[in-house]
Amino acid sequence: MAKIALFGANGTIGSRVLREALDRGHQVTAVVRDPAKLTERHPNLTVTTGDVLDPASVAAVAKGQDVVVSAVGGGDGPGHIATIKPAAESLVAGLRTLGDTAPRLIAVGGAGSLRTPDGKQVWDAEGLPEFLLQIMHAHGDALDFYRTVSDVRWTNVSPAGLIEPGERSGTYRTALEDLVVDAEGKSRISVEDYAVALIDEIETPKHVGERFTVGD
Repeated sequence: MAKIALFGANGTIGSRVLREALDRGHQVTAVVRDPAKLTERHPNLTVTTGDVLDPASVAAVAKGQDVVVSAVGGGDGPGHIATIKPAAESLVAGLRTLGDTAPRLIAVGGAGSLRTPDGKQVWDAEGLPEFLLQIMHAHGDALDFYRTVSDVRWTNVSPAGLIEPGERSGTYRTALEDLVVDAEGKSRISVEDYAVALIDEIETPKHVGERFTVGD
């Protein structure tokens, strides 16, 4: 079983990733700013404090792990701008200090840069509110950064167009640059199935050094 350091374990996505990893028998170190806010308890769970924006903190918690997962968010649009790409840069910088012993990095991404069936990108759709565009482009900027990195084993996981809490079916479809849509042209996935896909990637690596996306 893998040793996983998880940033953002308190969030909507991070909490499901945490539960999925623990249910499958992995050892998880949840890296949070305030341990008191993490109510999850499990024999395979360790809770520690850390700062995803501090490369030294990243290196300290990543040492000895098999995988680092970043499920951090930023709340609103400006929060994402201030968090997502800076976190990517900090994670890579911290892991670089570990050299050949550095664990893999798997980061939660966004759907904005994915291609839609009409050949455009999700963020090109008319009428999107500014805060959502800011969130999308924050993830897009982080992905652009990851694509410049060749000395850290990274993977970026984009969700479907709509991701929200729901049921765990355990099934999903994947693509690389194209939005996963159903027969009606809708793109969606539950947070629970997104977590399944992310842990599957840990257990059976298929997308090292690239972005992939998941949908129902």
